[in-house]
Amino acid sequence: MKRQQIENLSIQNNGVLKTSDAIKLGITKQYFYEFIAKNGYRMLSRGVYLSPDSWEDGMYTLQCRYEKAIFSYETALYLLGLSEREPLQYEVTVPQGYNPTKLKRQNVTVYTVKSEWYSLGITDCLTPMNNSVKVYNAERTLCDIFKGTCKIEIQAKQFAIKEYLRQSKKNIPLLMEYAKTLKVEKTVKQYLEVLL
Repeated sequence: MKRQQIENLSIQNNGVLKTSDAIKLGITKQYFYEFIAKNGYRMLSRGVYLSPDSWEDGMYTLQCRYEKAIFSYETALYLLGLSEREPLQYEVTVPQGYNPTKLKRQNVTVYTVKSEWYSLGITDCLTPMNNSVKVYNAERTLCDIFKGTCKIEIQAKQFAIKEYLRQSKKNIPLLMEYAKTLKVEKTVKQYLEVLL
């Protein structure tokens, strides 16, 4: 029964097993680690293991290691289908006070925001390898890319807005609410006026 539970967990998570998930199912650490060793799972990070017949999903692994890191900016645009190209390196946002040193060592671009803005617009999204990760929603991401600190090319911004406006799930009132909160209302309005 325990073995079956772990195997089901592995299937649900595309070959990734987390110690914390096994414990939630009432499986002892000892049994879990014996299963990992016996079945040739590879350690991705502390408490996260990959089955020998699965491909590693870099985005999913990164978020398993650094749960406070929310995919943002160009990485979020890509995950949300608002970008023409895959990002060269991952971009994440963390709350103020979070130490980003380990993330930066892994060639990740890290943005820091006020704690009260950190959770604004967090949603779940599937990676290209079909794993669920935390990402900022389209409205929050569009506001982020219009901040003065963002170095995304103008063409990429225009493409993102155009794609967003084509979506049936767009929420312009929410976009404007976020724009006001994040102090980019004027810029976002200008883009919308041109494209709407």
